[in-house]
Parts: sequence; structure tokens; C-alpha cells
Amino acid sequence: MRANRARDTSPELRLRKRLHAAGLRYRVAAPVRVGPGRPLRPDIVFGPARVAVFVDGCFWHGCPEHASWPRRNAAFWRTKIEGNRARDSLQTQQLRAAGWEVVRVWEHEPPDEAAARIVSLVRARRTAANGRSRSVRGRR
Repeated sequence: MRANRARDTSPELRLRKRLHAAGLRYRVAAPVRVGPGRPLRPDIVFGPARVAVFVDGCFWHGCPEHASWPRRNAAFWRTKIEGNRARDSLQTQQLRAAGWEVVRVWEHEPPDEAAARIVSLVRARRTAANGRSRSVRGRR
């Protein structure tokens, strides 16, 4: 399992390439604090728009279309994958409670479609954020 990358995976790189080509700038695996404890680290973070993107592998996160359950050491793998699913759900809830929009992309999704979905969401949230009145500290 050590050889499996936590970031810069092929699906993630394909998605990031399309997001960059669309003119979006982002941070990779940037820490997002949503409360006490360790910060969450989404794969792609759009800070000002408060959009967190996770690119989930079909095996590791139990894709409903492509998940496969290994026969060897089955109990270990079922516990591992179900634990990943539970962690994913908890992270999504924590981010949404803190005002973030969460996008989960499966590795099998076409990168162009996923990127289009993310681009429209980020632009909409940036527009909404720019429309809000902001108080300026130190001014009266």
C-alpha cells in the first residue's frame, strides 16, 4: 500500500490540468481547519470560494459502480474500505457545516465533465461572495 500515492494521482492530475486550463487557480492538499483537531486536506482547494474537491479512487473508496471486494484477507479489506467511506462522509459533513461546498469526483468520471461541474460551482460561489457586503476592519 505504500506505493499508492496520496496526492498527484493520474485522475487528480488530469482534473487539475483541465481546471487550470479553464482559468481556475487552486491549492493542492491545502489544510482546511473546520474545528479542533487535525485539519482536513482535500485534494483541491478553492479557498475564497470555499470549495473542496476530493478525487476518490474506485477501489479505496468503494465506488458503487466499480468496487471490488478482494477474496484474500476479505475482513481486513472490508473494514478498510468501509472505514474510508465513513471518514469521507464525516469529512463532507464537517466541511459543509463550516460553510464549504464539497465535490467528490470518482476516478472513473471523465475529467472534462468533472471539471465543468467544478468550474461552474466555483464561479457561482465567487460571484455570490463578491455580491455580499463585507465589513472593513479599522474603518468607521
